[in-house]
Amino acid sequence: MINVLSKKKFLQLMGAGLLAISLAACSDNNEDKAEKKSGENTEQQSTSDQKAEAGKERTLTDAMGHEVVIPANPKRVIATYLEDNLVALGIKPVAQWSVNDGASIQGYLQNELKGIPTIPHDLPFEAVQKFSPDLIIMDSASMVEGGKYEQYKKIAPTYVIGKEVNNDWRDELTRTGEVFGKEAEAKKVLEDYDAKAKDAKEKIKDAAGNPSVAAVWLVNDEFFVVSDNLSAGAVMYGDLGLKEPAVVKEISASATGNWSAISLEKLVELDADYLFVINSDTAKDKTQLSNALWKNIPAVKAGNVFEYSADESWLYTGAIANGQIVDNILKAVVK
Repeated sequence: MINVLSKKKFLQLMGAGLLAISLAACSDNNEDKAEKKSGENTEQQSTSDQKAEAGKERTLTDAMGHEVVIPANPKRVIATYLEDNLVALGIKPVAQWSVNDGASIQGYLQNELKGIPTIPHDLPFEAVQKFSPDLIIMDSASMVEGGKYEQYKKIAPTYVIGKEVNNDWRDELTRTGEVFGKEAEAKKVLEDYDAKAKDAKEKIKDAAGNPSVAAVWLVNDEFFVVSDNLSAGAVMYGDLGLKEPAVVKEISASATGNWSAISLEKLVELDADYLFVINSDTAKDKTQLSNALWKNIPAVKAGNVFEYSADESWLYTGAIANGQIVDNILKAVVK
């Protein structure tokens, strides 16, 4: 689960007579076919080159300037916080991150990661060694600070994807594709996601115009609102172009992470037409969602509240997570 304060912590087109016209058309057609064939051959050659590159040992420079020797066809990969990218590229890690001894995992990926053992999210050296990885990929520089990089490097080649705590998910996917020689696959995933978001945006506009939306997370009797340029916020306000409520804009201006605390009293001011609630308190008999103030929130009064569990994709980011969020929003808004 993405850290509330700092974490997460997703990622493009008349002639001089009938004879002359006919000859020109024939010539153009032949040239088009030749160009198309040439283009297909170039693309096939590029894909073949990528596969050849992926099948041998390579040296890549990571975000921190380390020259990392990437093994040929790594099979035992640990890439904590990056499992969405791996799954999108058809790669299964040897372990998946978890919190509280496996109590919390990325539920939305379990169709693909079912049976994959868990590893603590902070990657203790002993736990990493236990899995005998042949490649370690780190989400951000903060995960290897304080001399940790040298320790991980002793276990297996260690590649750091980005310098920031919250890196752009598209860049992370692209760099992950480069590590595995799957640049073409990563590009296709991005193109498919962008096409999906564009289609959803048009459908929402046709059905509801430009509604205002917000996402809040309820955990341990406290509410958090997603930042407008990260995680689900980037999907709603960026990819789908939906209207951002004033309250979200105000809190996002000083936000330091994906999710920021918001009081129930402040939520009453939330001028959102649709409200998406990620409820981590479902095990409790009574939650803040039964509070009288909650029932005064405009979207709640209008019956436009849609609830999701913490196992779903709303707390994460990546092509798969974001695609599922798009599906959720589309289902809620387009009747």
